[in-house]
Amino acid sequence: MSKLIIDAAKDKIFLMIILKDTNYNISYENSRINYEKLTLLISEFLNSKNTDLRNISEIYVNRGPGSFAGIRNSLSVTKAIHLVNKIDYFCFSFDDFNEEKDIKYEHIPKLCEKLGVKKNLINPIYMS
Repeated sequence: MSKLIIDAAKDKIFLMIILKDTNYNISYENSRINYEKLTLLISEFLNSKNTDLRNISEIYVNRGPGSFAGIRNSLSVTKAIHLVNKIDYFCFSFDDFNEEKDIKYEHIPKLCEKLGVKKNLINPIYMS
């Protein structure tokens, strides 16, 4: 099964699908309009790679620190996807991986597993 990474805490909204041997990613402007249509952006991205939420087994979402609006929207969308599709999610922060070097998005699932990041737990970190 595939994994989906959502990061809207930074300057761009970043999405990545991790398939068996291939990774696909896309980024969008970090704007209010894109926050409002985040579910559509995710759906369009998945469709462009000939997949959909039924093929996603886990979602990894950046819980911050970062933009309040970006974190709030990405966590809300992730929680809604979980409730409707029963897809487990993991909320990570790059601060969780501070001892790791050269972290890439495709490493996040293994790092979350290695560090015991709990599934279905939200604990956002907003910048003040």
